[in-house]
Amino acid sequence: MKRTFSSSYLLLSTLLKSTSRRKFLPRSFFSDHSSLDPSLLSYPISSPNLKPGTNHPFTLIKFPSRCFQTFPDPSPLLPSRQRNIQEKSDLEESFESATTTDEILTSFQAFAATLDEKDKRLGLACLKVGQHLDSIGTDDHENILSIGLRALKILDDSGDASVSVAMALHLVGSASYDLKRFNDSLGFLNRANRILGVLEKENSEEFDVRPVIHAVQLQLANTKTAMGRREEALLNLKRCLELKESILEPNSREMGIAYRDLAEAYAAVLNFKEALPLCEKALEIHLSRLGQNSVEVAHDRRLLGVIYTGLEDHVKAMEQNQLSKKVLKSWGMNSDLILAEIDAANIQIALGKYDEAVKTLKGVAQQTDKDSEIQALVFISMAKALCNQEKFAEGKRCLEISCDILEKKEMHLPSKVAEAYMEISSLYETMNEFTTAIPLLKRSLGMIEKLPQEQHMEGNVLGKIGWLFLLTGKVEEGIPYLESAAERLKESFGAKHFAVGYIYNNLGAAYMELERPQAAAQMFAISKDIMDVSLGPHHADSIQTCQSLANAYSAMQSYTLALEFQQKVVDAWASHGAGARDELKEANRILEDLKKKSFGWIPDLIVEHAKSLTEGNDTAPTKFV
Repeated sequence: MKRTFSSSYLLLSTLLKSTSRRKFLPRSFFSDHSSLDPSLLSYPISSPNLKPGTNHPFTLIKFPSRCFQTFPDPSPLLPSRQRNIQEKSDLEESFESATTTDEILTSFQAFAATLDEKDKRLGLACLKVGQHLDSIGTDDHENILSIGLRALKILDDSGDASVSVAMALHLVGSASYDLKRFNDSLGFLNRANRILGVLEKENSEEFDVRPVIHAVQLQLANTKTAMGRREEALLNLKRCLELKESILEPNSREMGIAYRDLAEAYAAVLNFKEALPLCEKALEIHLSRLGQNSVEVAHDRRLLGVIYTGLEDHVKAMEQNQLSKKVLKSWGMNSDLILAEIDAANIQIALGKYDEAVKTLKGVAQQTDKDSEIQALVFISMAKALCNQEKFAEGKRCLEISCDILEKKEMHLPSKVAEAYMEISSLYETMNEFTTAIPLLKRSLGMIEKLPQEQHMEGNVLGKIGWLFLLTGKVEEGIPYLESAAERLKESFGAKHFAVGYIYNNLGAAYMELERPQAAAQMFAISKDIMDVSLGPHHADSIQTCQSLANAYSAMQSYTLALEFQQKVVDAWASHGAGARDELKEANRILEDLKKKSFGWIPDLIVEHAKSLTEGNDTAPTKFV
């Protein structure tokens, strides 16, 4: 698995290096792009079981330095006990000063051989080795996990809350994450978080635990994202931002990156409203600090373009895109520039400027490598523009070329290929090529099911398959896909996310097709509750769901409820003004029809009741609504 964040060694450097060793600190604690003031990276050294507010004679990982002490040359006449002590001290000093991987591993083996298995110094030495191996990106995650567990067993022997135990838990949590043992990772990290919460409340002036808390929160976010629990991961990422705000300079370049990272996380779950102010804050900081021609500003503007596109404000999206491309071009960042050009073409398509989009994409195609992933994306966007112009034959040809390229990338880029197949399927859907769209989605689903971190995408694919079965009249086949989609999306985005609302709306439509209006009404009611919260009651899709609910109650002959919800539809469209004149007219027509049915139904029942009495039948309807 590709590492999303590497923080174990950053923890080691932040917490365990003394000021005299500062030259060995990594460039960044918080991210690959940022750096901290070195003064923030040097903390008082603690004992293995550090508790704030107490004095400790030993150090954590960095053992007591003897660099400025002088010792007489060891004499062969020294007693054996003194020689052993001297040898152990020399080995300790050698391990402490080791910096390269070979030096650390060699000195560790020699030093560890002199220590009892329960010696806290051995636990700290294991921690240093594990964090170093984690930091250099070794693929032997089983070895890191083994070393981390050994450190944890020694350091956690007393059961006391300590920074060293939290760090060991973080290490094994990170290793478990790399091994895709996400439940194990979550357990270790949650315990580390609890320990650090206790230490934070004690508010020691001797040791600042905030950088350690940050690293644990960051890994929690990674693990939860990998488990598909993206809404929960956002809470951990927000905590990370709060910690950075308390440590870093308020308007520093690093804080700008922190705001942008969180904005990107919100955009990933399609929460563009939350993403917008965060990205604007990042842009504001980078403009004031670095100027309008900086790379960071270009990245901010490109993300802003994505966010504005998500908010359907395509004019502002294009404005940010153009400004971003100008900076990327000046810095010669061709790969980023190509992606920005594809973004621009998609915005042009959204604005209805199809010829301009095709022209843009033809220019981009000449700059991409043959059979590359980027070339496949270019052909997908070109097909989108052509389909909007109803040039279906040309659009299909572009999609065929794209599929040929993507098929070769399935093993190496399963997530990106699966996402591309979803977009291709949507284009085939617009051309009513359902027999081509559904197999593509099933192919995408087969790839995504093997990727736990893409659970949110799995929900989307299941929902689309279910919807296409509905469109092709295979309603009963579609319902299980829709039900599974609802569960996956709730786990990923939360029960009130609008995507979940759309799935329940489609389930309601499915039950209406099966002439089960009562089940349909239940689904539409759930959908309406979700959409009212996530989109607002006056959003067009929320109004349509309300209309569907009214129709379901009408089919059940529950006219009182049908009239109630139809009136809400009328009121909602009326709030849109002249722009929704046709929708309001149709809503009023349906309302009048419901009134006629409601009032006409009661006399019919009275006649039926009288007829039954005439025939000597004691059974008659007793409930009209």
